[in-house]
Amino acid sequence: IITKYIYELLEKDCNLKKISLPEGYGVIVLNPNENYIEVEKTKSQVQLSSDGSDEPAEKRERKDKTFKEAKKRRDFYEKYRNPQKEKEMVPLYIRDNGSPEEHLIYVWDHFITHSAAENTFFVAHSYGGLAFVELMIQREADVKNKVTAVALTDSVHNVWHQEAGKTIREWMRENCCNWVSSSEPLDTSVESMLPDCPRVSAGTERHELTSWKSLPSIFKFFTEASEAKNSSLKASLTRRSHRIKHEEI
Repeated sequence: IITKYIYELLEKDCNLKKISLPEGYGVIVLNPNENYIEVEKTKSQVQLSSDGSDEPAEKRERKDKTFKEAKKRRDFYEKYRNPQKEKEMVPLYIRDNGSPEEHLIYVWDHFITHSAAENTFFVAHSYGGLAFVELMIQREADVKNKVTAVALTDSVHNVWHQEAGKTIREWMRENCCNWVSSSEPLDTSVESMLPDCPRVSAGTERHELTSWKSLPSIFKFFTEASEAKNSSLKASLTRRSHRIKHEEI
C-alpha cells in the first residue's frame, strides 16, 4: 500500500520513472490515509457541538478517537505541506472508509475478492502492514485462499499487540517477507524479535524509499511464490490422479 505522499517523494527525490511490471500484472493502488475531509464548521454545527449530540456517547468517543488517530497520521505525512488552519474545522468521514483498516477491508470485500486473478499479491508499506494484519484477523480464511504472497516494506505491524492468532503467524512466516530500512545491502537477512515473517534489508535507511529500493526483489519473491504454488498444485493433482487410477484398478 503506497500513499500519494510516498509517490510524490519518490517522484521528487528519485527521479522516478515508469515502473515496467512483469507481463500479466494488474494493479490496485489503495489510498488508506484519506479517510475524511475537513470542512469549516457551520454556525449550526458549532451550536450542536455546544448543546451535545444525539449520538450515543460510546459511538461519539469512537469517532473522536478515529479522527484524532487519522489526523496524527496525516500530520506526520503532510507536515511540510499543510498550512496551519485558523478556522474551526470538522471531519467529514468517507462512508465505510473511516480508517486505514476499514479502507482495506472495504476494498477487499468489494474489489479484490471479485477479481479473476489466479495469484493475488500485496505490497504493504509502513502502516499498511498493520492494516494487512488486521485484514487477516477479520478475513483469515478468505485471505489464505486468495493471496499468494505479501511483501511488507518497513511495516509497523505487531502480531502481539494486534493479537494475531497462531495460524495467522504461521501463514505469515511462510508467505510474507518484510523489507526493512537498514544500512545492510539489499536482501541481507535482518534479525527480528517477532515470530512472524522474515525480515531483510531494503538496501536503504530511508523509511519512505524502502518500497522503491526493494521492488526488484519483491517481484522476484512474487514470481518464486507463484511458481511454488503452481508446482504444489500440479503435485497435488498428480497425486489425486494416481489415487483415482489406483481405486479404479
